[in-house]
Amino acid sequence: MRQPGIPHPRLPLPAANQLDDLAAFQDWLGEAIPLVGQLGIKGMHWQGESLVWELQLRPNLNDKGTGFGGSFAAQTTLIGWCWITLWLRSRQRAQDVVVAQAGQRFIAPVTGDYRLVCTPRDADAPAMLEKRLQDTGKGRLSLGQQLFVGDTLCLEAEGDYVVLPAASTP
Repeated sequence: MRQPGIPHPRLPLPAANQLDDLAAFQDWLGEAIPLVGQLGIKGMHWQGESLVWELQLRPNLNDKGTGFGGSFAAQTTLIGWCWITLWLRSRQRAQDVVVAQAGQRFIAPVTGDYRLVCTPRDADAPAMLEKRLQDTGKGRLSLGQQLFVGDTLCLEAEGDYVVLPAASTP
């Protein structure tokens, strides 16, 4: 059981030139962040440069029988953290990521199971982040998230994520 103030062990990096096993990453994520098990994530996959989650509405219901905005705020923040964490891992970088800023705009009620799509706000941003990481060991990236029920866009969100400098080893 997780204890406050004690970091969870990192998931070993994937072999060079291999992508993460997303099911194993999701399992680790559920151990590292206990709330993840309550979010209704059915699965995750890459679609080009986008990280896509499939989610169940039932664990995210509000008092009106539609989706709870607080759940969506947590999910959009977390999928962005996962996007950049997985991106770093694919480059053999084990660095901490924190959210610096996040916001959502609710467009339509969420009335069924849904998908969340996370993509860089600027197509050139990952390359610029990679250069910054090489030059300074730290950086920042803006990601956008969209929540869809079928083809209906229900929520747009964005977040700025900071890659902290790698911890030095004694």
